[in-house]
Amino acid sequence: MSKIKITLILIFATVFQINAQEHKGHIEKYDDGRGFRIAGIIGHTLINTEGVDNVFVPSWGLDVEYWFNHKWGLGLHNDMEIETFIIRNSDNEEIERVNPLVFTLDALYQFGGGFVVTLGPGIELEKKESFYLFRVGIEYEKDISDSLYVLPSLFLDQRFDGYNTWNIGLGIGLKL
Repeated sequence: MSKIKITLILIFATVFQINAQEHKGHIEKYDDGRGFRIAGIIGHTLINTEGVDNVFVPSWGLDVEYWFNHKWGLGLHNDMEIETFIIRNSDNEEIERVNPLVFTLDALYQFGGGFVVTLGPGIELEKKESFYLFRVGIEYEKDISDSLYVLPSLFLDQRFDGYNTWNIGLGIGLKL
């Protein structure tokens, strides 16, 4: 036998031996639902103001969540409306809003095979006037793979002494 044939046989034997050892020692991982998740969301926000035309404003979102188990989690949900619009405040004054940022800290509860209810306080920040708010929402997490999922969402943000908005979005998330 030539040296090339012997070398090829030894390489194949080594590869198959390494592969066999890898599978032999493989331990099945138990998924208890714990861990971080991050999702990017693109959406539209319906600005609902009294006396001023309602408008849909494009928005971007970034959600960072920690899940304690399959049912309960805590999330920092961040949104930015990427347009300038006018609202009326509680004193019936018109206020121009320029790219406001919304930050909420939400309790998360998953039920029914992927549905997630979100509840939590937050704040909308903008140069002229900021509003505290309370968010209520529902999401549906549909797994694409073990670590990727699609995330349609619907939120109601009720500002205190301000206005309210509805946000509908679609995101893609990563389980870390």
